[in-house]
Amino acid sequence: MRRAVALAAGVRTTTSPNPWVGSVVEPGGFEGATQPPGGPHAEVLALRAAGDAARGATLYATLEPCAHAGRTAPCVDAIVDAGVARVVVGVEDPDERVRGAGVRALRAAGVTVDVGVCAEEIRSQLAPYLKQRSTGRPWVVLKLAATLDGRTAAPDGSSRWITGEAARADAHRMRAESDAVIVGAGTVRADDPALTVRDAPGTDPLRVVLGRAPAEARVQPALELEGDLGAVLDELGRRGVLQAMVEGGATVAGDFHRAGLVDRYVLYLAPAFFGGDDARPLFTGSGAPTIGDLWRGRIESVERLGDDLRLECSPA
Repeated sequence: MRRAVALAAGVRTTTSPNPWVGSVVEPGGFEGATQPPGGPHAEVLALRAAGDAARGATLYATLEPCAHAGRTAPCVDAIVDAGVARVVVGVEDPDERVRGAGVRALRAAGVTVDVGVCAEEIRSQLAPYLKQRSTGRPWVVLKLAATLDGRTAAPDGSSRWITGEAARADAHRMRAESDAVIVGAGTVRADDPALTVRDAPGTDPLRVVLGRAPAEARVQPALELEGDLGAVLDELGRRGVLQAMVEGGATVAGDFHRAGLVDRYVLYLAPAFFGGDDARPLFTGSGAPTIGDLWRGRIESVERLGDDLRLECSPA
């Protein structure tokens, strides 16, 4: 199953809005990973690689095999037709078209099914997909970059570059993993960002501007949305966005944070200080009025990237 997880990681940026899934047939170590939309799913590729060796074998899949016909035929049918004796599933699929139907269909066909192997690891890997299919809203990643004294820009608004090349490349990798990137119209007017993927392999995300962007802005063409942030996320979910990356500025970051809409915070810290209280902060707006109201989370990981630190945090 851990090999299947690794295979899924290798197709993370190519399968959306479908989930990134890995599969292995044993004995033999025959492998498959989900292809871009319209292409075969991981289980089918692993079965094709196994051929006749699949009869009586065990198939491992990070996500419950589908039992419905979409752009491809049901994986359950391919598994049964191949004569697989046992299927080991990481997590069940919350998609309303599946939701246990794949497991039930396999068992009804006489296939032994075990669910829950490496489930915690796979839930983490598939978190954007699982959330969007369960709630209709995308997984929200808030990306921030700051000095050690928690400042994101100089008093005159200049901010390029606080972090080094390795941190910037990692941020582009996250863009490639995201279906949409969100910024405020003020950031567009001030910085004119392109919000494309340049320093990592992958395709450009849907660019979403909260408000109205100038027609000549580099972010164009962009989806311009206004109003309640929950409604914004609902609209992105309807468009098939699994992961939305919020890139600022400080007003938008503060609004998402205070609304409790952030699933994961990624903070890049540079070994630098502005050294005063006039540089711009991570968030604008009102914060916790007392220490008892302090927002507290859980640090998921800390990694050194060049001279910078990458800190990943989730709500407690």
